[in-house]
Amino acid sequence: MGSLGSSVSAPTLANFGKQEVQKEKKSCGGYFQMPLHYPRYTKADYESMPEWKIDCLLREYGLPVMGNLGEKRKFAMGAFLWPSYSSHDK
Repeated sequence: MGSLGSSVSAPTLANFGKQEVQKEKKSCGGYFQMPLHYPRYTKADYESMPEWKIDCLLREYGLPVMGNLGEKRKFAMGAFLWPSYSSHDK
């Protein structure tokens, strides 16, 4: 049986963890992962939601966080609320 010699070193668990963290940091810039759950807020919820919470929600889904509070609310409602189809049922 041969020897691996001193030129080959086995990766340690600590080094492997550091390498994975570095890879993750590099990929975070262009990496997006869709959240598991679709937001379940009502129109009234969006109308009373504080700006910081709307900002967090939009960022979580990779959507732009621009404009004043009214524009952000309108954008969030357009992105997450389903239109009412009750008028089509007639």
